[in-house]
This record gives sequence, C-alpha cells and structure tokens, in this order.
Amino acid sequence: MTLNTNLQNRVALVTGASRGIGAAIALALAEAGAAVAINYRERGTQAESVANAIRQRGSRAMTVAADVSRGDAVKAMADRIAAELGAIDVLVNNAGVGLVRGIDDLTEADFDLTIAVNLKSAFLCTQAVIPAMRARKWGRIVNISSGAARGPGALGLHYNASKAGMEGLTRGYAARLVKDGITVNAVAPTLIETDMMRGREDLVARIPLGRLGHPDEVAQAVLMVIGNAYMTGQTVQINGGTNFI
Repeated sequence: MTLNTNLQNRVALVTGASRGIGAAIALALAEAGAAVAINYRERGTQAESVANAIRQRGSRAMTVAADVSRGDAVKAMADRIAAELGAIDVLVNNAGVGLVRGIDDLTEADFDLTIAVNLKSAFLCTQAVIPAMRARKWGRIVNISSGAARGPGALGLHYNASKAGMEGLTRGYAARLVKDGITVNAVAPTLIETDMMRGREDLVARIPLGRLGHPDEVAQAVLMVIGNAYMTGQTVQINGGTNFI
C-alpha cells in the first residue's frame, strides 16, 4: 500500500486556478501525475503561466475560460476538457469571490453574486462531472470551503453562508455518490496568504501558529483527501490552530 497520491492517467479540473490556492492545487495535482485543466474567468495570462509551469514539469495542461456560476458555460467547459484531455476524474471546486461587506452595506446583488460564484458553481461543476465518474466507478471531488463556514469570518455573513452551504453540499453528494466509487470532501482553509488577505496582516494575531498559511499547505491537504479512498463527506480544516471544531 502506497501513501503517495498517484494520479497517473487521471484528468483533473481546478476552478479558479489562475492564482493563489487554485494555482497551488493545480501544480500539486500535476506533480502527482494528473493532466490538469485550469479554469479562469478573467486572468487568462496568469492561467497560461500556471499551465506552462505544469508543461515544463512534463505533464499535460490546458486553460479554459468559463464563468462557472452559469450552467451553459460549465457544460461547454466540461466538453472542451473531455475533447482535449479526456473525461474529468478529479474535480476541485475552488472558484470563489470574497467581497468584504458589513451588515449595513451588504446588498442583495452582493449576496446573490457570492452565492452564485462560491456555492452554485460547485453544484454546476459537480453535476457536470458525475456521469463520467459513475461510468468509470471512480471519482474524487474536493470543495474548497473556509473556516467562515463555522465561525464569524472576516469578510461578512454572505461569505459565511456560501461556505456553510458548500459543506452541506459536500455531505449531501458524499452520501449519494459513495456507492458509485466517488468520494466528496471539503478542505477549509482559514487566513491563507493570498490576494484576498492582502492588507489584513492584523489578522495574524488571531492565529496561534503566528503566521498566515501558505497555498501549498492547502494543496497538500487536497492531495491527502484525494488519495484516501476511505474518506468521504468530511471537512479538513487548515487554520494554524485557530480552532478545533
């Protein structure tokens, strides 16, 4: 029995993978042997840089622009990936938006956008990959949640709601897909050194470990849950000891 995650001959899709946590996950999946599709919405140049880094390591990669909060765009994206790389074996739902809003300045449009990008996108992408995974009796789905799903969070209640919903979605799919050979888990990072946390160095004081987390540390946890065939419906927290819920 090997403890290394082996994704040779597997195809992975990472949404929102042009930078930060998504880019780190895409690179880690490639190092494990997967061909990787890098989804982005606006940052095509950055997405292509991630793809080139993967190709330089000897793995296949492609970039695919799509607004994953729209069903038609998700279907077109899945079809393109299947044609170029093959059917998707591993899905990492990472795409997200982090608007900072208080109760008094949170608008209906802000709330709807956050739910669409952070939660609805995970539903749409998961629905798109299930048929092929079921046909092969193998699949791995990882949803990138947040400590805000259980705690007060630093961005606002709209963000809390979107991430709590993602963890509910994780458990719902896990219960219904386990007999098809498909595992569904969540990884919940808190206070990771990304663009979303830029200018929020004051938050380091909340972290017992004394620093922000690194995107590579999140990617390591994603590989762990993908490699564990007995683990499904779980949320793995990465928070530097901030809490133990």
